[in-house]
Amino acid sequence: MDLNKLKGQLQTEVDTAFLYDSIAAIQSDDNLTRVLQSLSQIEKGHTQNMLDKVLTIDSKYQMPMPSSRAKLQLKLGKIFGYSSIISSLSSVEKQFAVNAVKNKIENGEKPTGFEHNHLKIIEAVNNNAALNVSGGFLSKFESRHKSVGGNALRAAVLGSNDGLVSNMSLVMGVAGAAVSNNTILLTGIAGLLAGAISMALGEWLSVQSSRELNQRQIDLETEELLASPEEEKKELVLLYQAKGMNILEAQKLADKAFESHETAIDAIITEELGIDKEELGGSAWEAAIASFVLFSIGAIIPLYPFMILEGKNAILLSIGSSVIGLFGIGAAITLLTGKSVMFSGLRQVGFGLAAAAITYGIGSLIGVSLAG
Repeated sequence: MDLNKLKGQLQTEVDTAFLYDSIAAIQSDDNLTRVLQSLSQIEKGHTQNMLDKVLTIDSKYQMPMPSSRAKLQLKLGKIFGYSSIISSLSSVEKQFAVNAVKNKIENGEKPTGFEHNHLKIIEAVNNNAALNVSGGFLSKFESRHKSVGGNALRAAVLGSNDGLVSNMSLVMGVAGAAVSNNTILLTGIAGLLAGAISMALGEWLSVQSSRELNQRQIDLETEELLASPEEEKKELVLLYQAKGMNILEAQKLADKAFESHETAIDAIITEELGIDKEELGGSAWEAAIASFVLFSIGAIIPLYPFMILEGKNAILLSIGSSVIGLFGIGAAITLLTGKSVMFSGLRQVGFGLAAAAITYGIGSLIGVSLAG
């Protein structure tokens, strides 16, 4: 074993316990105090185990004091707020988990999943509460659940915007080269299909990968529950406390959740992973189809005029239709941003027309060059 590496790990454990204790001591919320103190006690157990390993190599080595770096972190927390320390501790716990898993694999052991339990708890604190300068946790906790309506609207707006802007730029670029109407149509349809298929495939891969990852996490949590139900129950109690419940409420809710294996795993999946077990991130095919359709709707707007008109008339109608579409998309964005409809609409029109003008100019230069 590398003595210097062991000493470095021991110092990290000592610093982590010190920071947990220091932040716990200045909390006004008893529940969060208990959560942080519990984590500190666990880290102190780790420090003793690590010290025992060091002593097998250096029998005269003594338990180190908290480092200057840890003390500086605490002082900076008093000035800028303690949330930065919680984030730092989350990173430390993540590294601890990674190292634990790596060591087990190297030793031919199978990771149990418990390696990440401390990380889950400190992330619950980090994600669901804010520490202010005076040291007390704010009582306002944020929900884990995202707005389904907001996400759907965002996907619709972005999908149609991508289709409209990209195909308008493509169509204007080809139109600028003064090619035939059929060539413009063929290019626009190709751009529509290529973009829509690419968007759909990307969305399918994103959602499917998310589903597979979520399922893997669920399987791992199920294995943990079967291997050590009492340990999982204790972790759930701490998670509830980290979210603002007092110890009695947390214990009562955990007891209720662990009345059966099914309710226990559901509670763990929801609280530790933030996953909807029924949806697992949504349907990959639904997401892909929706993405394809939304992109196509946007892409058809600057293209359809060339199906009914030719030359400058088609170009003018394409630009006019695109302006209306861009303004509508900008107006829809205000539902997400809260900005003025006129401001967002005109901004979107400005960006879209700028892109179209650039590609039209480039197309014109290329057309003149080819003609010469």
